[in-house]
Amino acid sequence: MPPTRPARRGTANQARLARENANDEIYEKIYVAILEHRLHPGTKLVEERLAEIFNVSRARIREVLARLAHEQIVELYPQRGAFVARPTIEQALDVFEARRLIEPAVLRRLIETLTPEKLAKLRLHQDLEQEARRRDDKRAVIRLSGEFHSLAAELAGNSALTRSMRELSVLTCLMIFLYDSPTTASCRADEHSQIIEAISKRDAARAEQLMLEHLEHIESSMKLDANEEQVDLEAIFKT
Repeated sequence: MPPTRPARRGTANQARLARENANDEIYEKIYVAILEHRLHPGTKLVEERLAEIFNVSRARIREVLARLAHEQIVELYPQRGAFVARPTIEQALDVFEARRLIEPAVLRRLIETLTPEKLAKLRLHQDLEQEARRRDDKRAVIRLSGEFHSLAAELAGNSALTRSMRELSVLTCLMIFLYDSPTTASCRADEHSQIIEAISKRDAARAEQLMLEHLEHIESSMKLDANEEQVDLEAIFKT
């Protein structure tokens, strides 16, 4: 007896959900590899190799790359393929202009909605960042530094701000690789702690001032550095 229409619909929904979860996992692995500077700006993301590495179809990989391209983390070129974005100097300036506008708004909203649980999450994240610095784990420091800004937006409770900060944070990491040393931490060791302290006191003016100074320090540390290196995709994603 053939399955009923509701049963077929349920099976289709389960398959769609499984596919979306698999796509999210691949997306997150590529995203983190870029954030940690394991995938460098300009690296070609070969569909066939990624499909082999993640054991999925090329169509699935194309969906993930399209999503990353929509977020400006990956650049797609007809007949050439997908490449990790290489932000120009002009684009870098645009990113910092956007961050100077968005991040004070993030802090104001976060302070307005602050709870002990949100503050605890910020402090836990900072503990992880400081521990990575003690281990001299530069990749973890870079990733956690970028994720601090995304976490603040997430805790502020605005999904649009959260999406924007994820994109801007990873673009900033790419810019740090291009225009500064690949091993440079994207944030100074004590600045996040100072921002969290201002948040804990609900001092929005102080938090905003510290954030703007923090962004200025990151931007002023950058210089032009056209550095390219071949990358083994399989070595990055296979553990």
